[in-house]
Amino acid sequence: MAAAGHWVDVAHDGRRGLELALAQGYDALVLDVMLPGLDGYEVCGRLRRLKDRTPILMLTAKDGEYDEAEGLDAGADDYLAKPFSFVVLLARLRALGRRAGRERPTTLQAGDLVLDVAARACRRGAREIELTTRELAVLSCLMGGGGQAVAKSDILHEVWDAPGDIDPNIVEVYISSLRKKVDAPFGRRSIRTVRGVGYRVTPDDG
Repeated sequence: MAAAGHWVDVAHDGRRGLELALAQGYDALVLDVMLPGLDGYEVCGRLRRLKDRTPILMLTAKDGEYDEAEGLDAGADDYLAKPFSFVVLLARLRALGRRAGRERPTTLQAGDLVLDVAARACRRGAREIELTTRELAVLSCLMGGGGQAVAKSDILHEVWDAPGDIDPNIVEVYISSLRKKVDAPFGRRSIRTVRGVGYRVTPDDG
C-alpha cells in the first residue's frame, strides 16, 4: 500500500483499529472481518453509530452473498473477498475516494418516488418499497443524475467498481428488476431508456 503512494497505519486487532479510526482523519478504512477483539462487522457498525462516515472497504475470506450483505448492512461501502488482486484492491480504494469526494444529497426524489440514501430506504408516496442493496445502489445512481441520462458504463463504475469483470448486461437486469418494483405496481414509467445513452429517472410519466 505504501509503495502505491498511500500513507498506511496498521492495527492487528479490532479495538486498536477502532481507536485509530476515531482518533485519525483517514481517507478510507480497510477492515478485515476476522479481527481479534472486535471483528470487522462490529468495528464498522460502531463507527457508523458514532456518525463516522469514512469510506470502509471490508475484506473477508467469506464470499457468500449473505456475508456480503451483512458487511454492507453494517455500514461498509464496499466488500472484497479473499483471495483478491492487489490491483483490484487499489482500484476499489480509488473508487471509494471518488465517491467520498462527490457531495450528493442524502435524500433523492423524483415525483412521489423518494430514496433515502443514508437509511437505504425507498418509498413511493406512503408505501415502502423493499429493494436489495445492489438495486438501491443502481437507483441511487440514476436518481442522482437529476433527471439527466446516466450511461450504462457510469452505472457499472459507480455500483460495481470493477466493470471489466462484469457483463455490462447486468445493468439491464437490475433496471428491469427496479421497474418491476418501483414502477409497475404503481402504474408508472419513471425509469426511462434513453437510446444510445443509458437510463434516466423522471417524475412519474414525465
